[in-house]
Amino acid sequence: MSDKEMPIELVATKIFLVRGRKVMLDKDLAGLYGVETFNLNKAVKRNIDRFPEDFMFQLTMEEYKNLIFQNGRSNWGGRRHLPYAFTEQGVAMLSSVLKSKRAIWVNIAIMRAFVKLRELLLTHKELSQKLEELERKYQLHETDIQVIFEAIKKLLEPPHEPLNSRFNLN
Repeated sequence: MSDKEMPIELVATKIFLVRGRKVMLDKDLAGLYGVETFNLNKAVKRNIDRFPEDFMFQLTMEEYKNLIFQNGRSNWGGRRHLPYAFTEQGVAMLSSVLKSKRAIWVNIAIMRAFVKLRELLLTHKELSQKLEELERKYQLHETDIQVIFEAIKKLLEPPHEPLNSRFNLN
């Protein structure tokens, strides 16, 4: 696979939801960029001012274990430190720190994956809203139909008093 052929689907499998944000882990990013995790983190630390908390943060042990459990992995290798998570902005900032040709194309693929995920989530949200509207309409119609059936049942009930007493036919 050449640098320009990074499939969006591959990148999308490496995006996780942590603290309500879509993030990528340092190890996965390093793999995509073709560098060691240690070297990626070293480059970030040399430029730490470019990575505020909303661009990059270190996972807690609980978050890390939760990701391992959710993804069915026994672990993510023998790490001495908890992984760093990079938000979309943090990944974009990596392009100013990692300067190889591969880094450029990987960043483009990652940005496309984030955009695609956003589009999918928006479509999902729109479909969910339409389904809720249909459910509300159905419930309203169900109530109306119930009233109609009750009225029809009352019309079909035989009268409670005999006809001759009703019309004084005696």
